[in-house]
Amino acid sequence: MNKEVENEMEDELRPEYDFAQMQGGVRGKYVERYGTKTNLVLLDPDVAQAFPNGEAVNEALRLLMHIAQRQQPNTTVQQTE
Repeated sequence: MNKEVENEMEDELRPEYDFAQMQGGVRGKYVERYGTKTNLVLLDPDVAQAFPNGEAVNEALRLLMHIAQRQQPNTTVQQTE
């Protein structure tokens, strides 16, 4: 029975995958560049249900930023006459 399982696993790999030609690869070659251009945020499941996609999340956050800016007290000094 063990030989049958081993033979099945051998058959799963397609013949066009020739790992002998895959020499010289560097693991993590682009990881630094990827990290600088990506801002990945994981949402909790309950929050993710409220937003169908990233665009909806961005729209909601922009609205929140706008509201927060309007709520900040005016820091400029007004001159009285």
